[in-house]
Amino acid sequence: MNDVTLNDSALDAFRDSARDLLERGNTITRLRQLRDSASGFERSAWQEIANAGWLGILVAEQDGGLGLGMREMAAIAEEVGQRLLPEPLIAAGVQLALVLSGASQSALRSVLLEQLVAGELVGGVAWQEQLGQLQLHQGLSTTALEQGDSLRLNGVKKFVTPASGATGWVVSAKLAEQPILVWVPADLAGLTHVDQRAVDGSILCTLSLENVLLPKSHLLLQGPEVLKVVDQANDAARLIQAAELLGVMRRALALTLEYLQTRKQFGKLIGSFQALKHRAVDGYIQVELSSACLSDVLSQLEAGGACSALASRAKARCAHAALLMTRMAIQMHGAMGYTDECNVGLYFKRALALTSWLGNVESHRQRYFTQGAALSAQASVTPVAAVAAFPKDADWDAMPEPEFRQMLQSFYAKNYPEHMRHVPHRLRLNEIKDWTMTLSEQGWIAPSWPKKFGGMGLPPGKMIAYVEEQEQFGVARAPDMGVVMIGPLLIQRGSLEQQQKFLPKIIANEHVWCQGYSEPGAGSDLAALRTEAVLDGNEFVVNGQKIWTTLAQDATHMFALVRTDKDAKKQAGISFLLIDLSIPGITIRPIQNISGQKEFCEVFFDNVRVPAENLVGQINEGWTIAKALLGFERIFLGSPKQSRYALSQLTGLAESLDLFSNPVFASRYAELMLDTADQVAAYTHYAEMVKRGETLPPSVSLLKIWGTDTYQRICALLVESAQEHGATGHTTDFGAEGLDAPAILFHAIPSTIYGGSTEIQKEIIAKHVLRLPD
Repeated sequence: MNDVTLNDSALDAFRDSARDLLERGNTITRLRQLRDSASGFERSAWQEIANAGWLGILVAEQDGGLGLGMREMAAIAEEVGQRLLPEPLIAAGVQLALVLSGASQSALRSVLLEQLVAGELVGGVAWQEQLGQLQLHQGLSTTALEQGDSLRLNGVKKFVTPASGATGWVVSAKLAEQPILVWVPADLAGLTHVDQRAVDGSILCTLSLENVLLPKSHLLLQGPEVLKVVDQANDAARLIQAAELLGVMRRALALTLEYLQTRKQFGKLIGSFQALKHRAVDGYIQVELSSACLSDVLSQLEAGGACSALASRAKARCAHAALLMTRMAIQMHGAMGYTDECNVGLYFKRALALTSWLGNVESHRQRYFTQGAALSAQASVTPVAAVAAFPKDADWDAMPEPEFRQMLQSFYAKNYPEHMRHVPHRLRLNEIKDWTMTLSEQGWIAPSWPKKFGGMGLPPGKMIAYVEEQEQFGVARAPDMGVVMIGPLLIQRGSLEQQQKFLPKIIANEHVWCQGYSEPGAGSDLAALRTEAVLDGNEFVVNGQKIWTTLAQDATHMFALVRTDKDAKKQAGISFLLIDLSIPGITIRPIQNISGQKEFCEVFFDNVRVPAENLVGQINEGWTIAKALLGFERIFLGSPKQSRYALSQLTGLAESLDLFSNPVFASRYAELMLDTADQVAAYTHYAEMVKRGETLPPSVSLLKIWGTDTYQRICALLVESAQEHGATGHTTDFGAEGLDAPAILFHAIPSTIYGGSTEIQKEIIAKHVLRLPD
């Protein structure tokens, strides 16, 4: 594949041009008209595609193509998915183009590539012989025998596309036990095909070769390289399938939202019904995860990542999501969605066709799991060089990631207490303070803060590595509200005086912060809070109560929402106040949680006098500030850290009990493995926004929804797989490090509640992102 990639503006122009061509081409109308045709496509439309340059995207410039890459082809395919192009773009423009590009230099290769790019040739690759076959070596029984200057072919190929109307196919065979690729024109004697129409109107055929004679000059490639060329072309096709599936689900979601915003039942727009709103949000999350996954996969591919594992990851995610979204679209359209005249059915059929061809969801999950495990095993035996020096500051962006990870591993091995590794519950300050002081003295306590405020200033990629290495080593979470919540807020919105007063104390680990939001009767409905702050001279007098305040008993300070105008609308009369918890009049009462830990607290305020200079922003503007802070909280709570930790515990348990040999467990594990990988991809997107200083949009709520759901599902499987020890608590039966499966699950259960419950997050997305009616 080519290395040239367009910049973002050029890529957008490329996408816009494709959208314009497809809209002018009346693709859905043509799709309906072609459902009874012999070929399922039109040559005139194929010529327009060629004229637009699409068939030359993956063909090198020296071969007459554009010499671009997978990202450009994916951009086209996503538009194709939204408009359901009938023509076989993936089979010819990706599979065939890459197989011909990988063939040996010959006059025939040059002619075929020239004809393909010009739109004169419509062809495909006939390689598959078995149901569900993913790679060429898994089934190759078609034979070729030398007969003078000719080759005689015998064999059967399955699920070949295009079928009727094709110019010919590149066919795989064995010649003297060596794999070969040959060009087989469609009009040769002994060549027959039985066509079968797929649900979306495309045609697949069984291609039979019975004593087919063709000149030896039609031999395109011979030897082990054949396996590589065909497998790489297939994996590229799967990546582009993923992009087309992304387009399919985007359009299905858009059609569904349009229907929800116009259809009325019981005198109300059905988009106002909570059950439908939340299902629409579920569909939206699948679309956004797929988008993040595909973008991440393309970036890794451009960086030299393993194409086969990446292709399976993208295909598995996008196929699963497209099927889910299109089925949901039919359901939400009601009986109309089940009629042929409703277009959502066409998108469901295209999703079915794309999902089934070149490997389904389950096969690609298993393939990703197998290859991912192999890569992990290879990495695990790679010795990690000990690092003697730990710089307090460096050009982290320029430091190679392996070197950065080795540095962290060595630092943790040298400085982090062994007895605190993989602790299944939140530690109290007295248990972990020495470690946080070590980080503070090293200058590593605030990895995401800009350097000018005392942080490390890590770029998003290194931040992910930082989190991953902490998880893998088992570093416990410290009381970190100052670092992850109030610190970033003061950097963005605090006054210079507040930054100078509070930020250095957070970095020095002198101030430990807690969050004062929830109150009795004001949890999810945060705007209903009643804790009051009355301005008296240069002080606010605070009275009221907060609840579910995490580790308040260990905190020195609280950032709190208080009501400063009882007559204003609920959100309009709230201010954001910084409170020193040593001020007289404050009482803190711990609450024991379900696992027996005193993690939460009630906090009572009785005429507590807080300096007015501790007001962040303007009076009565606390709701706006709180929403910004909630964005930080949701990106933090949507971090992959918890899921990765739980997955590492599940991995250790599975290895101890040989659970990976159980296909049912392996399938469930593979799904969770992919869900976590795509959570990382989505998290990285929002982390980059934070790094650029941008305000996080309401869509950041999807991180918390997906992240906490994934976390809980991993923990549930952990408890189930631990069998009796799923209820007994800590055990060393599975390894010397020990495992407390129920404690890990207990820790996961409230994750879908605190920081705004899953249901509230869905309401936010439904209203502010999907624009569904109240």
